[in-house]
Amino acid sequence: MTAETDGERDTVVERPTQRLEEFREFASSSGSRLFRTALLLTGGDWHQAEDLTQTALGRAFASWRRVRRADDPDAYVRTIMVRAHISQRRLRRSGERPVEAVPEAAASGGSDPALRVTLLRVLGELPHKDRAVLVLRYWEDRSVEQTATELGVSAGSVRNRSMRALARLRDALDGELDSLANG
Repeated sequence: MTAETDGERDTVVERPTQRLEEFREFASSSGSRLFRTALLLTGGDWHQAEDLTQTALGRAFASWRRVRRADDPDAYVRTIMVRAHISQRRLRRSGERPVEAVPEAAASGGSDPALRVTLLRVLGELPHKDRAVLVLRYWEDRSVEQTATELGVSAGSVRNRSMRALARLRDALDGELDSLANG
């Protein structure tokens, strides 16, 4: 970090271009991971995921000095994203509804597209807090304590929600897993 002093006080003065460049570097290196997390949080809704990613990055930029001093800036921004998602879900009483047909997307090598579509659909049917717990615990591979911190809840609440959400996921997929495996 290039620093200048303001003469009398000997405080470090940050250049706005330097802050902007640091943030651009962070956003370009973390943007795709954040988007994938947002995609899972929104139940596969591409447009909402884009909006959620932009919201999280915008809020991170607004408080970049605090974010970059965090022990793990990625976790800090992910927390911003999860909280923004929960807040948006609370505020949206009537709005967009999920569609029956998921937009066609390129399948990555070796994955079963039918299983992915089914899993995204069932994830989208879960309550938003349960979905957030599953995404953070099993997709982002966070510990119970990290998930609790990011969601602002107790570790016991994370354990209970993940147990209930996994049970709902299994119930919802029960009949479909057989047809997906055999079909």
